[in-house]
Amino acid sequence: MGAPSRQSLAVAVIGAGPAGIVAGRELRREGHKVVVFETGDQIGGTWIYNPDVESDPLGLDPSRKKVHSSLYESLRTNLPRESMGFRDYPFVIREGRDNRRFPGHREVFHYLNDFARDFELRDLVRFKTEVFEVERMKNGRWMVRSRKVGMDGDDDPVIMNEVYDGVVVCKGHYTEPRIAEISGIDTWPGKQIHSHNYRVPEPFRDQVVVLIGSSASSVDISRDISKAAKEVHISSRSAPNGPTTRQPGYDNMWLHSAVKSFPPWDLKSSSSHNKPIKIESAHEDGTVVFHDGSSVVVDIILHCTGYQYHFPFLKIDDIVTVDDNRVGPLYKHIFPPLLGPGLSFIGIPWKAIPFPMFELQSKWVACVLSGRVALPSQEEMMEDVKSFYRKLEADGCPKRYTHDIWDNKFDYSDWLAAECGYPPVEEWRKQMILATWKNYASRPENYRNEWEDHHLVLQAHKDFQQC
Repeated sequence: MGAPSRQSLAVAVIGAGPAGIVAGRELRREGHKVVVFETGDQIGGTWIYNPDVESDPLGLDPSRKKVHSSLYESLRTNLPRESMGFRDYPFVIREGRDNRRFPGHREVFHYLNDFARDFELRDLVRFKTEVFEVERMKNGRWMVRSRKVGMDGDDDPVIMNEVYDGVVVCKGHYTEPRIAEISGIDTWPGKQIHSHNYRVPEPFRDQVVVLIGSSASSVDISRDISKAAKEVHISSRSAPNGPTTRQPGYDNMWLHSAVKSFPPWDLKSSSSHNKPIKIESAHEDGTVVFHDGSSVVVDIILHCTGYQYHFPFLKIDDIVTVDDNRVGPLYKHIFPPLLGPGLSFIGIPWKAIPFPMFELQSKWVACVLSGRVALPSQEEMMEDVKSFYRKLEADGCPKRYTHDIWDNKFDYSDWLAAECGYPPVEEWRKQMILATWKNYASRPENYRNEWEDHHLVLQAHKDFQQC
């Protein structure tokens, strides 16, 4: 029996960040006709540094002029370059550029543009073109409506109505802030900002700052701000309720437990659709009181509380919804059972190894669209999703962590690879990720500059030479 024949489809890809450009490559490799829509004028998505910030520092005003990127000036990768590159395009050191194993954001931007250049992907991209509506037609194809943006003197942009066989959403999810909701926010006298609008420490000079959240961005930003701020206080829900602890190596930084609510309220009432995270609160005089009993008079509250998935252009009758940051139902975080394979999402999971995961997700989508790989039935996919949700509920996992795949990141990627006949993730890459995490946990201040996995680096370079 011969191999199944492939069909060539017209596919729209939304976004020219790392997910969008690798999706474009894999779709074209599989024989599809691809158009990548990009609102900006460059390839790179969230890796395009923009020193501008939004007019609304919390990012809540829907009429604000949005800034897509959330990069801050000092950002370096938290993964070594060997492990974070696409599998057949290693993130190697190039002469005259940032040669650190954990390079700054500009080096990642250059890497993505090198990738686009070497695989001749720029010709697929329509820059300064916004997709504002995607709608499924009665014949199962997709109407994609787009318009040019940022054209000086063009107050009446031309609307493009085009029909595609498939739409791949690669929009990213680091633009719509998810904030901590604070009791008394309307009367609290200090300034509030979301980390989406943090760039440099200078605006925080001589200020007392509370950062809400203790994830990777909070760790980086707190250390960056400490260079200028008078005091930095990190509020963490995962911190014990014991005494406040000064952070090692810093005279002006402390770790606290979560902020305590004044007055108390019923947290159960906050679980409605897409509500911001409910944490607890601050006094109207600017004093913040923590569960550990400590209190601080604060100038600025900085919300390092993550982002919301947001797909306002999808007109699909609520077949796919965002509920407490769960995008669903999605089979394997990619295909809506009732709309697949015509509609798919690349890059929804987080706490993943992003670029290699985008690549494998894109390979699977491309193979499914060509007919070389078949999806299960709608009923089977829906039952798989429901079973996944039941497991999360049984494990006590909140909806907002549905797409956190850290605990099964390698199993997920290996499953994708097997589905499209691709080798599993290299063992050295897996071991390098685990070694990096272990190093970070024990030495958060200098894990980017000191490591003990030289044997894995040698194995990576040996594999690169065979690419």
